[in-house]
Amino acid sequence: MKVAGFDIGGANTDLAVVDFENNEVKNIEVDFAYLPMWSNNEALSKVLVELIENICPIDEIDAVGISMTAELVDAYDTKKDGVLDVVKKCEETFECPIAYVGIDGMLSKEEIEKTPLKAAAANWIATAQIATLISDNCIFIDTGSTTTDIIPIKDGKECAIGRSDFERLATGELVYTGTLRTNLASFLDNVQLNGKEYRVASELFAQTADVYTVLDLITLDDYVCDTFDGENKSKKSCMKRIARVLCADLDSLSEEDVIEIAKFTHQKQVEQIADALKQVSETQNLDLIVTTGLGKDILDKNAAELLGLEVKSMDTILTDDECVVAPAVGTAVMMNRFLN
Repeated sequence: MKVAGFDIGGANTDLAVVDFENNEVKNIEVDFAYLPMWSNNEALSKVLVELIENICPIDEIDAVGISMTAELVDAYDTKKDGVLDVVKKCEETFECPIAYVGIDGMLSKEEIEKTPLKAAAANWIATAQIATLISDNCIFIDTGSTTTDIIPIKDGKECAIGRSDFERLATGELVYTGTLRTNLASFLDNVQLNGKEYRVASELFAQTADVYTVLDLITLDDYVCDTFDGENKSKKSCMKRIARVLCADLDSLSEEDVIEIAKFTHQKQVEQIADALKQVSETQNLDLIVTTGLGKDILDKNAAELLGLEVKSMDTILTDDECVVAPAVGTAVMMNRFLN
């Protein structure tokens, strides 16, 4: 049986096509597409089909599972509106069995229509299915392009205190910071450079993708989102954008200066994630951290080590590419169980 698992985010839509044989995973193939749902959500159906057909003919897919976080984009007045719109588009796209990841498990279209908020930002439920294969007692941390999930697992079951994004922002289980799309001014109050402390400009000048390009921690293929200034994604262009955060340019700052700013910024984002991770670790009395997502080695491992916690990577059971779309893989696994 081939099951397609989608994780439909606000900026990226991820796919995992998982081939099951006797309910065991035989093969996994993954893909993703940059789709800004705030401006182009009408293209969702087309993108879903294209992603599948990049891997296999769509008629080979036996079932589709959907998780989502796209309901929060400002194209929708409410999260309820967003969930229902995504469900409507998915139901119109596929003829095979389809179900949706909710905070209490997989939900049918009819169940979603009764309680749509149960499916809002529930993709971390799917990732938990994978993390339990590494340890029954751990905290999995998944930093993607935009956000970081920090979810405790005890006795093989997720035990997050918060059940919505709103609640998890208070419990430390969600940090709105990511590897690509995070405005540097959202977590930087100042930058230390050449013995001086500089306050930063609160503008949309540079994002974390610029920092990690300059530090050679991501590739051009990883930089899937748009740049803030609409210019290219070369290292020099990234440096220009970072310089603007200090109201400067490459005439007033050297490349070495910009690299120092990038290193400082990297450390501050690590500390931002570590602060939330510490809250969850102390609340749950858990000290094994399982990392996944694009930021697993760039941010999450460093945050765990900063706190002196034990770290394991999900790449012990998934490839790096599969780790990047771990919620999609987990969604496919949940859908297969839902059908059996």
